[in-house]
Amino acid sequence: MEFSIKSGHPEKQRTACIVTGIYEPRRLSDVAKRIDEVSDGYISNILRRGDLEGKLGQTLLLHSVPGTLADRVLLVGCGRERELGDTQYRKIISQAILTLHETGSMETVCYLTDLNVRGRDIAWRVRQAIETAHSALYTFDQLKSKKNTARRPLRKIVFSVNSRRELPIAERASREAQAIAAGIKLTKDLGNLPANICTPSYLADEAKRLCTLHEKMSCKILTENQMEKKGMNALLAVAKGSEQPPRLIVLEYKGAKKKEDSPIVFVGKGVTFDSGGVSIKPASNMDEMKYDMCGAASVLGILSAAAELQLPLNIVGIMPAVENMPDGRSVKPGDIVTTMSGQTVEILNTDAEGRLILCDALTFAESYKPRTVIDIATLTGACVIALGKHAHGLYSNHNPLTNDLLNAGRFSGDRAWEMPLWDDYQDQLDSPFADISNVGGREGGSITAACFLARFAKKFQWAHLDIAGTAWSSGGKKEKKGATGRPVSLLAQYLLDRSYEIHSPVILTPEDFPPDEIDENEGGEQE
Repeated sequence: MEFSIKSGHPEKQRTACIVTGIYEPRRLSDVAKRIDEVSDGYISNILRRGDLEGKLGQTLLLHSVPGTLADRVLLVGCGRERELGDTQYRKIISQAILTLHETGSMETVCYLTDLNVRGRDIAWRVRQAIETAHSALYTFDQLKSKKNTARRPLRKIVFSVNSRRELPIAERASREAQAIAAGIKLTKDLGNLPANICTPSYLADEAKRLCTLHEKMSCKILTENQMEKKGMNALLAVAKGSEQPPRLIVLEYKGAKKKEDSPIVFVGKGVTFDSGGVSIKPASNMDEMKYDMCGAASVLGILSAAAELQLPLNIVGIMPAVENMPDGRSVKPGDIVTTMSGQTVEILNTDAEGRLILCDALTFAESYKPRTVIDIATLTGACVIALGKHAHGLYSNHNPLTNDLLNAGRFSGDRAWEMPLWDDYQDQLDSPFADISNVGGREGGSITAACFLARFAKKFQWAHLDIAGTAWSSGGKKEKKGATGRPVSLLAQYLLDRSYEIHSPVILTPEDFPPDEIDENEGGEQE
């Protein structure tokens, strides 16, 4: 998909389709008013007949509108103007993109970025429009023998800005959005692959492939023997029952001017299939346990976006990758292992395996003397019960880090919710035979899982994102089954915010530009 940013009057665009908004009830947006004026009331006459009310998500495709050069004009319902917020805006963009794709408009000039979204500037509107467009058009069909491709798919989208003064800001937002969208796609693709293809070794190969694309990125893979020498017995315990050898994947991106600057470290859970081990899961929906590596997949997506944007940061991605299977060699309930940190763990439930691989990975992260460590994991069903599919569970031992992540989530639309990490819950993890047990009972299951990890994160600023409810969709009446690519957008915004602290983006004012000169044909030729 090709994206570009331009300014220009809608009636002057030579394109397959112009997209503009209609508010409820039958109120024209500013761009729709202009088209209505040059067409002698063509749009308002149609609305008076009741063809479109303007309710959120409604669409009406018009052909050969008088006074315009475009083949079509797509009207999109935006709901009530005063209620137009972040969620509504994304729904409007998504509906417009899907309609264009399905109706043969191979290119479009979209003026929905001119809508007045509460408290959001042009950079946000462009960024969200491009990310939403990618999401709306995403399909995973690489394993199908016959692909259902559109005869005339949407290939080019020009997003409009009101004036040339906004072009530099919007173009920067476009670059950020496209890099983040590519990272999200990588995360989705890996998550949607079946476990017989996406093994720990496959993830390691994917990390190596990513390194070949970026000069500032390097990769090292620790094998089973190397992990054993480092004392990663908790991680190795999970892998015992599988024929797939475990891997510890480490990606390093060095974008800071000072290569010795402390890095931001991401740790992603990479259980490529989770049967539960000896504590085996119910058969229902077990196919979805291929998504238990979405934490690791999101780390690859984040590093991809950071490298594409050439962020001035040092970033490390650590991905413990294993398969959790029942076997004669599998770890058993009641077994005790010594972690890399030296703490001993009584494994009461082999299906609480994510925290076992993460605790050794967190200890391994200490060697980088990190500025911050953030782990991402499809960790607990309890988090799904607590927060559903909308918000990630966020735990942290550092309040400023918590606030930074919450703010990044609000801006990106990939939201998190702070959960308690109180010492009161630690008693639930007591074991009579080891330093700690790996489960703390049914009460507060997501919290006690985070409390377990907190014991291995005392030497650095740390946050934990439980993405068990947000990493994939099981599918339903209004949504497709598959990986969501979350929380790549949130964490990419977190990195952008840290980058702005180092190199603030240039804030341009109207005085920096000459008066607007409108290009009378900025839409390009029709395909």
